[in-house]
Amino acid sequence: MPVGAEVYVGLGANLADPVAQVRAGMTALGRLPDTRLERCSSLYRSAPVGVTDQPDFINAVCRLRTRLAPEALMQRLFGIERDAGRERRGGEPGGPRTLDLDLLLYDQRALRTPELTLPHPRLHERAFVLYPLIELAPELVIPGHGRAADLLAACTGQRVERLET
Repeated sequence: MPVGAEVYVGLGANLADPVAQVRAGMTALGRLPDTRLERCSSLYRSAPVGVTDQPDFINAVCRLRTRLAPEALMQRLFGIERDAGRERRGGEPGGPRTLDLDLLLYDQRALRTPELTLPHPRLHERAFVLYPLIELAPELVIPGHGRAADLLAACTGQRVERLET
């Protein structure tokens, strides 16, 4: 595949064997058309943010190269979520889920449409995303926010633990 856009996708789950859900999500990312899975982070366990009366989440981030447009890639991510049993019904944000895939970054582009905002609008304030991002790209800069490593310092009080994988 010719070189495409560098993309980071966040994965998270806290229902129906979340470790297996996240690993299956990684496998599905590797099967996307016109896309190459380059590397995935370790798995991380994190306390829920927002809706706290639910099980801990398992999180990871994967780096991809893709020729898919951002909106087309997002639709493919929704398809992977549906295949994992996820139902998007405008329910409570941050609630429990079998698999959540977030398009975090797409080639350092800033984009705001009714369907998609890049970079992901809360990425810079979520330790469970920043830790695995930094593992993959220690010098990564989040457009409009700065270095991921510097942003992590502001994420106080968020419990995140790297799992042995």
